[in-house]
Formats: sequence, structure tokens, C-alpha cells
Amino acid sequence: MFLSELIPLSESLAILKENQKIMETEVINLEDSYLRVLTKEIYSLHDSPPFDKSAMDGYAVKAEDTFGASANVVKNLKIIDQIGAGDFSTKEVKEGEAIKIATGAPIPKGANAVLMEEYTVSNKEDLEIHSQVTPNENVAFCGEDLKKGDKVLPSSLIIRPQEMGLIASSGFGEVEVYKKPRVKLIITGNELVEPSPHLKKAQTINSNKYTISAMIKSAGADVEIGHAQDDFDEVKEAIFNGAKDYDLVITTGGTAISKGDVVVDVVDDIGEVLIHGVALRPGKPVGFGIVNDTPIFMLSGYPVAAMGQFDALVRQYLFKMQNIDYAPKIEKRIATLKIFSNLGRTDYVRTFSDDKNTKYILNRGSGIIRSMVKANSYVIIDENQEGVAKGDLVDVLFFDNMNWNK
Repeated sequence: MFLSELIPLSESLAILKENQKIMETEVINLEDSYLRVLTKEIYSLHDSPPFDKSAMDGYAVKAEDTFGASANVVKNLKIIDQIGAGDFSTKEVKEGEAIKIATGAPIPKGANAVLMEEYTVSNKEDLEIHSQVTPNENVAFCGEDLKKGDKVLPSSLIIRPQEMGLIASSGFGEVEVYKKPRVKLIITGNELVEPSPHLKKAQTINSNKYTISAMIKSAGADVEIGHAQDDFDEVKEAIFNGAKDYDLVITTGGTAISKGDVVVDVVDDIGEVLIHGVALRPGKPVGFGIVNDTPIFMLSGYPVAAMGQFDALVRQYLFKMQNIDYAPKIEKRIATLKIFSNLGRTDYVRTFSDDKNTKYILNRGSGIIRSMVKANSYVIIDENQEGVAKGDLVDVLFFDNMNWNK
């Protein structure tokens, strides 16, 4: 059995950084770019708007012609044309004239404002106005949003709906992004079965299949799930094929030193084990290695330990595969209970935190999935800190702040 001494979390993160894999790039349709990562800066090909346009339905006028108009003081203009969206007028607005205009249509020559239709009454060519406008009112000017040549987005940015709109306005129907990591999740264990109302003796429901696969997706990657019995040759075949066909492999179970825990030995046999055992709670029997240039993360079988290991180690790696520097937002809260911790070990303690306090510290057992449901955050206790006293300010990492589309 391959087994190394426990190493500090900081040292394990340094090893992962030295062996970081970055995905290749691809060009995709803009409509498919939601939550993908830009590889290059975006520079606008156009002014946006591309012309001075009306910001609402109404009448293009000379603002000076409306001065003094009110609900009690009516002024009259002559309607000389009308412009729909996508159309334009060749006529020039002169003193005492107006052109009916739709939202988004180009402002005609001579006009310098748009009077809202609600403040007018029209009868064929005659227009009564019951309000006044100032010059430039209700006009969206050329280049107001973007100017041709402007840098509008940086590289290594996760594309949200608003970025999609900005890229489109800049003139691009395609965009270059990093490929999404394809992850093979291999669940190991003879005792694992699918969810069922009936369990035989010694059977355990395979919850890791659902929790870890969802966490992989929350880090921006695609996942395919497999299962292997606690058999050296079967696990070896699964990991070897996963390393050949996928960008990253994650296993759960088989990382300790019990009979049947063969995952680390398999990776040591067909590749190289770089980490086995981290001074981390929950989840110290975690491993990392390389097989055929493919990174292999070996997580615990206990659900809560596996989830903690993922958040402490794997999540950052998956973000960086897509060239995103993952920097989880750490917030300060007041501990309402004393928290025990040993020097030399980083603790990810499940907590429920509000705007001021960590209200209570939850059950620490690595198999208590309910504790992760009741929690909304981790209190992170550094390896150089010996516990937390009631009333101390502590570092809190909210679960929601770790997701790809946070």
C-alpha cells in the first residue's frame, strides 16, 4: 500500500499548481457561450448605437418649438413624415415641424429631441403638444454605449447574459473560449447501490454519484459517471481508460489503508502519486496523481469528506483549467460557539452563518450528509491556529460564493 505522511494544505495546493493543466481553446457560436470563458479581449467593431436614435415612441422635434407647452398651454406643429424601427427619413425637421418616430429609429436631420407620444394629440398632419422637452431629451447618441475600437471585455472572463449582449453589440456572432473540462467520475465500492426503498444488509446508497457530479458541474465542467468494484484490476482499467479519454479523473472511495482500498495503489502502479494524505479535516485521506498526463484526484468515500476535499482542492483546479483564477470570497463572522482544532491541520467546519454570526457549529462526522444541508458555509481554521473562542472573528466561506455562476 502506497501511503505518504500528511502534508499541509498549503503544500498540497503548491503541488497542484505545479501540475496545473489548462484546456485548449475553441470557437463557438455566441448563442452557446453562456458561462464559458473568453480567451481573448473583445474590441468593438462598431459604434453602439450606430447612429443617434430615439429612446421612445413619439415625435422628433426641435426642442425649442416645444418651450412653454404644458397641459394648459397647447402648441401646434406640422407632421411631415413618420419613421418606423429599421427605417429612416430623408426629410429635415424645420421650425414648426415634427416627424413621428418609433423607438430605436434614427433621429432625422434637424431634430434634437423626441417628445413622448403621451403628451400629444394628432390629427393627420396636425400635432397638438401638451409638454415641452429640452435639447437631446429622449435621444440615445451614436457610440453612447460602445465606440468602435473600444476594449469592452477582458480575457479570462466568465460569459454571462450581459456579456453575451455586449459581445453581440460589438459585432461578433462567434467567440473563442476555453474548452470545458471533461471529467470522468469513478465511484468505487462493493457496497454501493442506487437509491431504493429497500436495502440489503451491508448495502449503502451511492450518494457521492449525485453530490460530486453536481459539484463538478458547479465548477464549470462536464461529467460522466462510472462505477468500479473494489478490485485492483477493475479499478485499474477504469482509471486507465478515464485518463486516456477525459481531461481529468476523479475517484471516490478506496483512498485509506483498509482492505479493499486499492485506488492509490492503482495510480501508483500506472502513473505517479504526488499527494496522499493532507492535514485537512474532514478528508485527510485524499490523493492526487498523474496518469498519462491526466490529473487524477482521489477523494474519500465518506460523502462529507469527499465534498470538503472537492471544495478545498478540486474546485480551484477545475477553475484554473479554464484559466480562471479562483479566489473564493472570504467573509468575517463572529463565532457563537468555541471551535476545537489542532495545530498543523486546516479545518473546514460546517456552519450556518447569517449577516453577523456563525450561528451554530454542526456535526463533524464525515458521513453526516444532513450537516451539509443544514449548513450554508464553512468556517476555515488555518493550520497555524489552535481553535476558535466564542466571540472570535472567523473566516467564513459561503457555499454559494464557490459556484461557477456566482
